[in-house]
Amino acid sequence: MKYKVLLIDDERIILEGIASLMDWDKYGTQLAGTARNGLEALQFIETQPPDIIISDIRMPGMDGLSLVKQVKEKYPHIACIMLSGFGDFDYARQAMQHGVKHYLLKPCNENTIAEALVSVVEQLNEERHTDAFMQRMQEELKKVLPSAKEQFLKEYVTNKRYGRREWDEYGRLFGIQLENLQARLLLFQLEGPYEFDHLFAIKNIAEDILGKSIILLSTTIGSQLLILVRDQHAEAELLTILSEVRRTFFGYFRIDTTIAISDAGELADARKMYMDTLGCLNHRFYLGGGSLITVRDIQMQNEQEEQVFLFDDSQLCLAAKSGNWEETSRELDEAFRILAELRLDDLTAKSNVITLYVALFRQAEPRRMNEYLQLLARFEGLSTLQALRAFVEEAAKRICQENYELQAGRHSSIIHKMMNIVTEHLGNPALSLQWAASEILYMNADYLGKLFKKETGDKFSNYVMKTRMDKALELIEESNDVKVFELAERLGFGDNPHYFSQVFKKYTGKSPSDFKKTS
Repeated sequence: MKYKVLLIDDERIILEGIASLMDWDKYGTQLAGTARNGLEALQFIETQPPDIIISDIRMPGMDGLSLVKQVKEKYPHIACIMLSGFGDFDYARQAMQHGVKHYLLKPCNENTIAEALVSVVEQLNEERHTDAFMQRMQEELKKVLPSAKEQFLKEYVTNKRYGRREWDEYGRLFGIQLENLQARLLLFQLEGPYEFDHLFAIKNIAEDILGKSIILLSTTIGSQLLILVRDQHAEAELLTILSEVRRTFFGYFRIDTTIAISDAGELADARKMYMDTLGCLNHRFYLGGGSLITVRDIQMQNEQEEQVFLFDDSQLCLAAKSGNWEETSRELDEAFRILAELRLDDLTAKSNVITLYVALFRQAEPRRMNEYLQLLARFEGLSTLQALRAFVEEAAKRICQENYELQAGRHSSIIHKMMNIVTEHLGNPALSLQWAASEILYMNADYLGKLFKKETGDKFSNYVMKTRMDKALELIEESNDVKVFELAERLGFGDNPHYFSQVFKKYTGKSPSDFKKTS
């Protein structure tokens, strides 16, 4: 590539002489044009900027000194060679102050101009080489800069040796103005199974919604995404924006996200911000996955840390043993409410839940206890109180259902026995709930009465009366001439036929005599 030369002189003979005398190609140049004064030269330069100008100092309209001054202000890359006589040395000295390195005295021969051209071309070649090198370096830097930014943030928040001095150095490299800059650290945790690409996806979504101008640095550490942002939003507004990030990401990938937000601080405090967000993230044990957690959410008073979980599980165990899920559920609600309010550390809270679980599965059938015991291993993978509660409730519901079915079978057997007792002892005047409980079943009469009412919907005494009346109707249909006193004796009324008749009429609407006439 040849360098373009603009030749300027108000003397036509000198202008044409130099133009025709020089072998421009020999020096890696080409004559792009000529001008008779500074004004004409400026017009040419504005439309066809040359690489080199060779100009006389003294010219009408605009002299060479004024031309050089304007050229260097607008086109600093153009090299200048000045021509003048001995009396113009002061002008030449001023021209040199504007970066002119070559000053030739008239009259000039080919060799003098050639030496100046060779020097200028070498200078331009060196500058071009330097510019090309710097451009390549900048292009390479652009390629590695994103990785450098990620690595710096990762190293800074995890390496105690990094401090304010590193921020000053790398801040300049990354183009971050540190003075009076307040920032927050955002820590993203994806919930449930996910691919590593999902971290980049939520980063891109965060950049789109937060705005790239607010994001200073970002990186990934293990399964977490860190984004350092300018503190230019009020916390409530920032939470609203981050909620939109969560909703958008969930809409695309059906994966929920927990986001921990640090307090605002200087960039040099980024390590503390990171530790604070880790603390926030641990708090998801109580708030559950898919939450926005700030530092204030985890601030606890010292006395809270000394509290212990006090819960009497006897009622819970009794309800589970009897198969009463509603009561069991209410007791579990109370237990987990207390745990949530205490805000114990994760391990302590989990150990208390395990104690509840063990108490519950002891209420299961002996043959199933080993199965529930083996499920204890699943506690290791449960990272939130909600997950622990869901696991315990699932087990409790199964235990209640199994016990309910077992109790239902036992209850049915007892009720069946009680009905058989009524059938077999229908003629016994002593037949009653108390008698059956104490003389035959050897069980608590109150319990039997409640169980009978629950299973049949009727009191035991009513059932006995109805069974006796149904039997009376059956006997009358078999033998129309059966006597009332005989029915009373056979159906447990003893020698009180009058009472039998009253009961019969109340049950059928007719006396025994009237009923026999219509049957």
